[in-house]
Order: sequence, then C-alpha cells, then structure tokens
Amino acid sequence: MNPAPTAAEPSTLVSFGQRLRETVSRRGPLCVGIDPHPALLRAWGLSDDAAGLDAFASAVVEALAEFVAVLKPQSAFFERHGSAGFAVLERTIVEARARGALVLLDAKRGDIGSTMAAYADYLDPGHPLAVDAMTVSPFLGFGSLEPAVAAAARYAGGLFVLARTSNPEGGDVQLAGTADGVSVAQQIIDSCAALNSASTSDGSIGVVIGATLPRLDVDIAALGGPVLCPGLGAQGADPMHIRELFAGFDGVVLPSSSREILGQGPDLGALRSAARTVARSLSAAD
Repeated sequence: MNPAPTAAEPSTLVSFGQRLRETVSRRGPLCVGIDPHPALLRAWGLSDDAAGLDAFASAVVEALAEFVAVLKPQSAFFERHGSAGFAVLERTIVEARARGALVLLDAKRGDIGSTMAAYADYLDPGHPLAVDAMTVSPFLGFGSLEPAVAAAARYAGGLFVLARTSNPEGGDVQLAGTADGVSVAQQIIDSCAALNSASTSDGSIGVVIGATLPRLDVDIAALGGPVLCPGLGAQGADPMHIRELFAGFDGVVLPSSSREILGQGPDLGALRSAARTVARSLSAAD
C-alpha cells in the first residue's frame, strides 16, 4: 500500500465539513462500512485471522475508494485480531485516503479527560491511523467530549456524535426526558448545533441518527452539520424512507450501507456494481 501522506500544518487544513460537502458533491452521499465480521470473512472464502482481514479490507478499498464518498471501517472488527489487526486498519485507512475517499472511523469512543484526548488523536494528521472523522459517544455527559471537540477544531477533523440510534434499546436512554424537559437525544443534537454555530469549522460536528427509525422524533433543523444515517439495505431502510425521514433538512445526510454491498464480494467488479446500484438508488430518491 502507498505510504502515509505528509501531515499538513493544522492551520492549512480544510475543515472536515467543507471536505465532506465537496466530496459528496462529486461522488454522491453513499458511505460504505468496512465491517469484516467472521461470517463475512468465511463467505468470502477467507480465514478469520489477520491475513483474511487484510485481503478483505484491501479488496474493499481497491473496489470502492476511488468513487465512494466515505469509507467507514468498524474498528472492533480489526481490534479483535490484536496488533496485526491494528496494522491492517492502519494500512486500510492510509490507502483509502490516498485513493480519495474520506475515512470515518466507527469507533464510538467515549471517555473523560486525558483518555478521551488520547482517543481523539486519531484526528491528528500526524497519527499513524489518522482519519477524517470518527464516531463518539456522549453518554458520559456531553461535556466529556470536549477533548475530542478540541481535537476536531485543532486538526480540521470531524465528529459524529451518537444521538438517536435505531437499536430498540437505544430509546430507553435517548428518549428519556432531561431536567429541561427535552429528550436526551434532542439535548445532544442541540449541543452539537451550538458547537457548529460557535465555531469556524464549517459544520464539522455531526450526529448519528438511525435510518430504520419509523419517524424522526428529534429536531435537526438547526444542527448545522452532517448526519450519519446507518441502516441502509440489509438492516431494512431504503432510500425513499431516508428521504422522507430527513425531508426539509438542508445538511449532508450520509446513508451508510455495509452488508448489502460487502455481501457481493470478493469479486471487485461485483462490489463496485453493488455500490453503484445503491448510489443510483439514493440519487433516484432525491
């Protein structure tokens, strides 16, 4: 794989929000997850080890990184292979970015103080696993994300904050009322909106809202940043439902698909064809 690009000075970097809008305008909004779980490795005829992981990730990058807007490696599926898995993740990130895709690390990190700051180092262009954006969890309190917010501002990176996920148990926490009389999810969205409004990072703080929600039960009109919308395809959401869910929202919506596309591998042509089919369906629903 190609060597890592030379890190730019933070002051010279274009904000993630602007990079995302420009990339989506050229390539469309599709985000493809790189989720090499054991069953998928076996379906591809690959071994469930670092060698199989490397073959899988390399094929996805080769097939998709030159035309998909965002690739989203799920860190857990790399971490389960130990240090060798981290090495594969590093190579995957570097090669995907070298081919023009933005890389969103799906890590869902959430901690406090120096630990959160260490996780946020993934946004540092000089980090071996430097990514464009990462998912973070605010459920230790939104203020716990401050080190990640600071890193995103310093390095022109992006964050996608878990807000209203579509897993059934998520509503128990996310729809609970706060002392202000609004839901936890809405408070998270409002906090992200305040950050976007107060910064010059050009809308780099986004939220995660599940595509399979039956209806949008939060207000994102003032968000000022992008929405990552996982659940397209095998999880049950279709492009028309996503369009209806976010009707009237003028920001970037990134529908994310994984199994529907990855299930067509290991043939590179089949992977590309599947991704292009999904991308065309999103365009047709606009």
